[in-house]
Amino acid sequence: MTYLHDIPLDEATTAWHNALQTIGALRRLPSEAVFIAQANGRITAAPVWARTSVPHYHASAMDGYAVRAADTVGATLTRPLNLLVGERAIYVDTGDPLPANFDAVIPIEEAQRLESDQKVEIEILASVSPWHHVRTMGEDIVATELVVPANHQLRPQDLGAIAGSGHSQVQVYRLPRIAIMPTGTELVAPGSELKPGDIVEFNSIVLGAMAEAWGACVNRLPMIADDYASIKRAVVAALDDHDLVVVNAGSSAGSEDYTAQIFAELGEVIVHGLAIRPGHPCILGHAQGKPVVGIPGYPVSAMISFDLLIKPLLQQWVGQDVAPRPCLEARISRKVLSPMGQDEYVRVTLGRVDKRVVATPLARGAGVIMSMVRADGIAHIPRFSEGLNVGDMVTVELLRPPNVIDQTIVHLGSHDLTLDLLADQLRRERPDRNFSSGNVGSLSGLLALRRGEAHLAGSHLLDEVTGEYNLSYIKRYLPDIPLIVLGFVGRTQGLIVQRGNPQNLHGLEDLTRPDIVYVNRQRGAGTRVLLDYKLGQLGIEPSTINGYDRAEFTHLAVAAAVQSGAADCGLGILAAARALDMDFLPLFEEQYQLLIPKAYYESDLLAPLLAIIRSQGFRSAVLALGGYDASSMGDVLHEFA
Repeated sequence: MTYLHDIPLDEATTAWHNALQTIGALRRLPSEAVFIAQANGRITAAPVWARTSVPHYHASAMDGYAVRAADTVGATLTRPLNLLVGERAIYVDTGDPLPANFDAVIPIEEAQRLESDQKVEIEILASVSPWHHVRTMGEDIVATELVVPANHQLRPQDLGAIAGSGHSQVQVYRLPRIAIMPTGTELVAPGSELKPGDIVEFNSIVLGAMAEAWGACVNRLPMIADDYASIKRAVVAALDDHDLVVVNAGSSAGSEDYTAQIFAELGEVIVHGLAIRPGHPCILGHAQGKPVVGIPGYPVSAMISFDLLIKPLLQQWVGQDVAPRPCLEARISRKVLSPMGQDEYVRVTLGRVDKRVVATPLARGAGVIMSMVRADGIAHIPRFSEGLNVGDMVTVELLRPPNVIDQTIVHLGSHDLTLDLLADQLRRERPDRNFSSGNVGSLSGLLALRRGEAHLAGSHLLDEVTGEYNLSYIKRYLPDIPLIVLGFVGRTQGLIVQRGNPQNLHGLEDLTRPDIVYVNRQRGAGTRVLLDYKLGQLGIEPSTINGYDRAEFTHLAVAAAVQSGAADCGLGILAAARALDMDFLPLFEEQYQLLIPKAYYESDLLAPLLAIIRSQGFRSAVLALGGYDASSMGDVLHEFA
């Protein structure tokens, strides 16, 4: 079975909801009575009316003496009045019922107690008005008053008001019951010993947690291999006692993608294929009078499509509108190309630089779940757009609170593993700070500083004439920006090779061998500038290197390409090779420095970061990675006025 259509999201969801409406699958869920203590976050299925008033009697609001206001008339500082305790004044504690025929309370600190053998009186220095310091019956809630309406999500304060007004239970919508069914012969449980081809099944954990946060009762079903009959039996069984069945993976058009055919046999497929990216191969249908959904197997596709499709359905079942997440306008820091005809959802990190919010796109692969971990928000690129240019404004739907964005330090520049250490240490010492690092390459980092889109940039750009790092580039690209060049790390660059160096590589000269596949860094990366400089010295034409045009954005990505066998080698740093247990052929020493505009260098925002960089603990952690020299870490090497 192939795709039926490639439908825009709004048209697809409208068609699906219309079909569900026709078969009665969009009706509100039935209600149930739950004890108030278990009702937090639930949605009321009916209004709650007060059975009793709160308070249900006139109550003293203070510790003191109940009096008749009329008996206090005329009391002043110069003409105090005495009231006989037991007759004209009666002692009460906070919350005590007001004695009959009394209508005010004088706080204990405003009454002087006078005792003698014959009587006890209080002396007062001011008169009081009726109902002074008295909580009158119904002051908070009056019997028959509306406490909360129907279709209201209950909060802790609501529970208190409902209980106080005479109820022990509340009528709420039953929780939507969702079955999430992971499919795939390649799936293994988390913590399993992995072999090539195995994929850890965590989508059901992620999707289930999302649905639970939306107020659903989730049943994560056991993994099912790619077997048509087994999947069909599991779908039929799940439909018996769930409101919605979500099949994860198998929603595309491959030879083992059975979901669409099973849905069609059991009911009707309304949509197969959405014009969104990621999340394209979704299936929307119904079977046995209930909605069924096929969600892609790639984790980012699964999360985004689940959010777009399932959350509105759950909210409709319990009488709620989908509350939009907060949004803000941000300036995009990197060019983003987007296919025409598809709505694209780009994960971004955010930070406020000067008065502008900067959005840095993260990895766009549908399988890169770390892009969701690191994301501060989602930027929507409409389907009729070809993408975004550097500096374009984009609307970002926030995944974190807005105040977090204001406390984020934005780094754009060259990648280095020590930046992750720095981010972790900053978070440990200052939970109110975040460190966002965009791996755009050294040169792009300088350009980001020039555009005012970053607080600092890591750079290791070698001047081929002078042999110095960064200085000539700063003069060329940042001539008018007062800048600090901060020492960070010296690094060993070399060839990352497979364990045991099976290709018997010795240096850059071997890259021209026809049996060698190389993996490069992106244009503008300091590592690529270094490579080109060394190739020029050796008289090697880049076009003679198989794989020179294949680019990765980080040292770890280069090491991963070598580890996987997609490449035989790549130029990178020792720490990346060690991280993935690869061998390393050291070739060059270089300087990786931090370029910081003075305005930010002297700011309170960066002060904790600079303190960590200059700490002995951070220096020791960096040296433990191997391949680093930290002798100039934290030193001001150059200052540009």
